[in-house]
Amino acid sequence: ITVKGLKAIQQADVIVYDALVDTRLLDQGKSGVETIFVGKRCGQHGDAQAAINELLVSRARAGQRVVRLKGGDPFVFGRGAEEAGYLAEAHIDYAVIPGLTAGTAVPAAAGIPLTARGVSSSVAFVSGHLCSQADSGAVDWSALAQGVDTIVIYMGIKNRATIARQLIQAGRSFDTPVAIIQNGTSANQKDYRGKLADLMNEDQLGWIETPAIIVIGHVAALQPELDSAESAPGILAALQEPASPSTGRVDYRRVPMGDPTY
Repeated sequence: ITVKGLKAIQQADVIVYDALVDTRLLDQGKSGVETIFVGKRCGQHGDAQAAINELLVSRARAGQRVVRLKGGDPFVFGRGAEEAGYLAEAHIDYAVIPGLTAGTAVPAAAGIPLTARGVSSSVAFVSGHLCSQADSGAVDWSALAQGVDTIVIYMGIKNRATIARQLIQAGRSFDTPVAIIQNGTSANQKDYRGKLADLMNEDQLGWIETPAIIVIGHVAALQPELDSAESAPGILAALQEPASPSTGRVDYRRVPMGDPTY
């Protein structure tokens, strides 16, 4: 969560939150704050979007300060634009507070850079939430296969075989490095490293569940090198502390991504 986002939570009368929100953030609300769960997950139906839209409007019209808390950035596959548009049509004042989207935060938590000099200078963020093979045309996988160094896929676990097949048929090498990060930034994070063709192997990857991010590209193969550097002082730290007066050097420490005060 950002500092601005945390302040909004602390001032809210009502927090309307999604399934992927770390519920420890709700504990940061003021005494008496009302929390309303409206989450949706793959295969699990939550509140309809129309009902969520109307909930936001009705609470705002009642004079309450409402926070719509999403897991990630509200304008990256988060339906934030739909909800903001509905509020605007209802003449409700609102502000959008940018979040930390999973497409960047999760690979970073796994030690994977999305860009790297000489390896990747372009990134595409793509929804893999396809209902069937017939819907695969919703994303131009041919253009992505040839035109982008790193592909980051949200909601692509169910359709990973279809996605891999489309990319390989469009010319992406079957042995392109791939990483899958499940439950990224949490204590239950699990990582898989392999090749693009592995996404078509159900026996090999049947254990993977949502939520998960898929990273396709040569940057996925850099992670072991970065991991080996993690133990070195001052490398890949999340927070820089003041210089130690006894050593004259800068000490670093990691802050868990799941820490609600991070």
